[in-house]
Amino acid sequence: MTDPLRAGFGQRLAESVRARGALCVGIDPHPSLLHAWDLDETPRSLERFAMTAVEALAGEVAVLKPQSAFFEVYGSAGIAVLEKTIREARQAGALVLLDIKRGDIGSTMAAYAMAYLDEHAPLAADAITVSPYLGYGSLAPAIGIAEQTGRGVFVLARTSNPEGAGLQRSIHGSGDSVAQYIVDSAAETNADAEPMGHVGVVAGATIGADELDFSRLNGPILAPGLGAQGATVQSLRALFGAALPNVLPATARDVLRHGPTVDGLRAAAHKVRDEVSALLRD
Repeated sequence: MTDPLRAGFGQRLAESVRARGALCVGIDPHPSLLHAWDLDETPRSLERFAMTAVEALAGEVAVLKPQSAFFEVYGSAGIAVLEKTIREARQAGALVLLDIKRGDIGSTMAAYAMAYLDEHAPLAADAITVSPYLGYGSLAPAIGIAEQTGRGVFVLARTSNPEGAGLQRSIHGSGDSVAQYIVDSAAETNADAEPMGHVGVVAGATIGADELDFSRLNGPILAPGLGAQGATVQSLRALFGAALPNVLPATARDVLRHGPTVDGLRAAAHKVRDEVSALLRD
């Protein structure tokens, strides 16, 4: 299960961001994007889409984030493409964050953790997204295996979709919002980690400023919502403040719509990455 030579995910992510800039690009083979690339909805087209994205981006950006659902709809053929996507993206030097949003209890959560975080799992990624809405403690198997294997988890805290606000902004028994409770729970897991811990949170780039206090988190913040969902690079400073150096902005359609050429995808990713880098320098 364990690779003793692999550094912790927090360190690996920090090194990747330092080398390639702070950007996560989703690989989301949504039917509308397939059609925009003049591709049909078949496993063969799915593979062409994913491999083009990997060729264009895996050597350029810090993190690639395949959305598992868009592969799963093709059954076993789609899962085979997902395995190949993860493998080839990692071989090209990108960290792979598999967007699966799994969450369960007991042995079932442990099985999910083994499927995506175990050293020898065919679908093993560098990190996965997880849902804490069966209780943050239910994520212990994933958090534990991720730590043992130098991988990470990103816990949904305050997501960019408007439907999430009612639940995530409601008051937890701690007296804080549910979202803040999740951030604080991740902070406890990450305490004393250097340069940061392996448990990140998902906080959409479209949420309100000052909704969450990230000062104790000591972990990465995945911030989806750039571009198509309305967030801009310039809005990140007001939203995240002093936590900005740990923010990993995420975009998908705003880059993928520039396909199907490798040059088009690469240029679009470079543009966003350079805007983020300029913001961090300022």
